[in-house]
Amino acid sequence: MTDFTFLCERGPLPLLVSMPHVGTALPPELAARMTPAALQVADTDWHLPHLYDFLQGMGANMLVALNSRYVIDLNRDPEGKSLYPGANNTELCPLTTFEFEPVYLPGQEPDVAEVEARVQRYWKPYHVKLAEELAALKAKHGYALLFDAHSIKSVLPRFFDGRLWDINLGTGDGASAAPAIGPALLAAAESVPGYSAVLNGRFKGGYITRAYGDPAGRVHAAQLELSWRVYMDEGGSFAFDEALAAGVRPLLRRVIDTFIEEGVRAGRA
Repeated sequence: MTDFTFLCERGPLPLLVSMPHVGTALPPELAARMTPAALQVADTDWHLPHLYDFLQGMGANMLVALNSRYVIDLNRDPEGKSLYPGANNTELCPLTTFEFEPVYLPGQEPDVAEVEARVQRYWKPYHVKLAEELAALKAKHGYALLFDAHSIKSVLPRFFDGRLWDINLGTGDGASAAPAIGPALLAAAESVPGYSAVLNGRFKGGYITRAYGDPAGRVHAAQLELSWRVYMDEGGSFAFDEALAAGVRPLLRRVIDTFIEEGVRAGRA
């Protein structure tokens, strides 16, 4: 199923993979108001559908955003509440890039009414579909698994010191999934040599993970924030690196397989 704002594909597994930041599209009327820096859409979660190309063959369900996060951030609270109080955060409709460059030309920033209009036009359809798909999976299988896939530049002083871990798993400090799931995912990631991994570190899970993860209600959610350095060029070309990707794909597959296995156990508990 294709909508103007997202792509939804279904499979037989109880797993829904959400990719809210992979879109690069900018509506022309918004692009005309944006700076040259913003038009590069540099803060995209680049190439994740290609990197996770094994998902469809597994039978996973997928929800993939088409528009850039500069239109609206689908992984933020619609009321603009901070995900990480005290840390530097970007807005629901970002005004600056991750490098603090302005997104809009002077005087072209969205006002409160425009932000609300974007919530209605772009944010809500994605979340309505996400909720519908999870409800359908739960009705069919008795439980549902939500995996929120992200990636980010490995060095971004705005958000963290030094270089980020390669594999950043989040379960909202254990609130979004059954207790055994987070540690099992971390063990799966650590079982593949050559990559650093952490659970509930700098990235614990964004709005999607926290809002939809409901272990008591048999919906288990986890986020993976992947460092760009493990699969692509971080130097400005944003090019996919097939050799790097071939190295990290087995790790990603192992994490996904583990999530499904642990989800089955939690779903039957």
